[in-house]
Amino acid sequence: MDRVALRGLKARGHHGVFPREREEGQTFIVDLVLGLDTRAAAASDDLAKTVHYGVVAEEVVAAVEGEPVDLIETLAERIADQCLKHEGVKEVEVVVHKPDAPITVPFDDVTITITRSAV
Repeated sequence: MDRVALRGLKARGHHGVFPREREEGQTFIVDLVLGLDTRAAAASDDLAKTVHYGVVAEEVVAAVEGEPVDLIETLAERIADQCLKHEGVKEVEVVVHKPDAPITVPFDDVTITITRSAV
């Protein structure tokens, strides 16, 4: 399976369990790896035979900016579901970064990584 990766998609969302997170929002960063067969696209040089990663990026940002959820696990699942709606995408790995998570000790990042496959 071939891979198309998008790294560092940034958007502001209001996800979290604490009132401050819901009210003020924070930046979330998303990395994606889409699994698909790109041979037909490569042979024909035709965008319609692969995934349009610009569209995928816009959808991911819309998901982050959309309806708030408590958990980044839920947000990652929502993003994975959207990616798998694209024809040809057989698998997706989603990493959601929450670098401004409300943690009381020094840290660099909090992430959730999920992998989902088309049924």
